[in-house]
Amino acid sequence: MSAAYTGRQYRIGVVDDHRVTVTGLRYLLAAAPEVTIVADAPSVGELLAVTTDLDLALLDLRLPDGSSPTENVRHLRAAGIETLVFTSGEELFQVRAAARAGVLGVVRKSDREEHIVDAVRLAARGELAPTMDWAAAIDSDTEVGDLGLSPRQLDVLALYASGESAERVARLLGISKETVNVYLARVRQKYAEAGRPSPTKTELYKRALEDGWLPIPRRKQR
Repeated sequence: MSAAYTGRQYRIGVVDDHRVTVTGLRYLLAAAPEVTIVADAPSVGELLAVTTDLDLALLDLRLPDGSSPTENVRHLRAAGIETLVFTSGEELFQVRAAARAGVLGVVRKSDREEHIVDAVRLAARGELAPTMDWAAAIDSDTEVGDLGLSPRQLDVLALYASGESAERVARLLGISKETVNVYLARVRQKYAEAGRPSPTKTELYKRALEDGWLPIPRRKQR
């Protein structure tokens, strides 16, 4: 298309704290004159303070304010703005959280330029922009890989592996300690059957990180 395009114009906001990312997006989207970046900010709150007159927000998943994808998507949707995740995609936990929050798609910053532009065009129109990352996050939301973990087994795994005791997990989930131990035994059995034995709590923690059910811990700033 040429710059003389006179059809519907879609207003885009970008939530990313890297200026080079925003500059690169402006360059890429020059190939799609129907979409225009009208605002950018390093956090959702700051973007919404600038404008809520947006058709779409491109959202990075890891932001300096420590906000979660779930709360960011919720704030954007409350303002009437749909979301397309634009991320390096290094953390499956974050991608899954965004997929559950109801985004229109998940696009990697490393994707081919034409794929990024096409995804933004679709999402700006309110259409789903399916990608392999997004589909995989949705499809695996109730199962960890091929393990076939149930949602309740997953709840127990996430809490216990994150450091909670069996007693504490039981209180948080409203079940008995014996039931927690049954779930943990079944989780361990399934990991063992998959060739990924996890007899200790530390090994369960590693598995939960590997499968994207716990966030990768951030290094403390010195």
